[in-house]
Amino acid sequence: MATEPGAEPPDTTSLGTLRQAARECRGCGLYRDATATVFGAGGTRAEIFAVGEQPGDQEDRRGEPFVGPAGRLLDRALGDVGLNRDSLYLTNAVKHFKFQLRGKRRIHDKPARSEVVACRPWLVAELQAIRPRLVLLLGATAAQSVYGSGFRLTRHRGEPMDPPDEFAGLFAAAVATVHPSAVLRAPDRAAAYDEFVADLRGL
Repeated sequence: MATEPGAEPPDTTSLGTLRQAARECRGCGLYRDATATVFGAGGTRAEIFAVGEQPGDQEDRRGEPFVGPAGRLLDRALGDVGLNRDSLYLTNAVKHFKFQLRGKRRIHDKPARSEVVACRPWLVAELQAIRPRLVLLLGATAAQSVYGSGFRLTRHRGEPMDPPDEFAGLFAAAVATVHPSAVLRAPDRAAAYDEFVADLRGL
């Protein structure tokens, strides 16, 4: 099968060049309906590299990661453990917003495995550029983008993990926890938030 134009990132560790190239990615069909390619944001020397699932509605409209309700909750939780987003690099496993229209509302739709795999080279390129100490995987989709579709968050939540062979040398360790949006949806939000903060305390 022929590779679609722009499906692979250029061979560079320049985040600016990667960000520009990602706007032309046609590796899957999500670009057709999305407003923007939402690339990662943060310092090139960030020790913690946080990965979510995909941009949400507000992220898609603004072209920046973690600027909606889940991002605000993440900022609050980071503050509670003495961190702030300026010390992290924030990105997503998938760079375009996948959604279903309900009236005028755009409702989040989980990306397919094929879409996660198509976007994986961009995640690898970001890791090669940053080479963080720790990768923070926010949610099952993010964790499976690194550890494969067999990864189960319920078995490994909060547990320090070595990088898989494919990612050897790109980071020292990873920790998986829930996505902040899962905290917002939890029946007992206060308890879910406390558990989320507990996962972040050891970073």
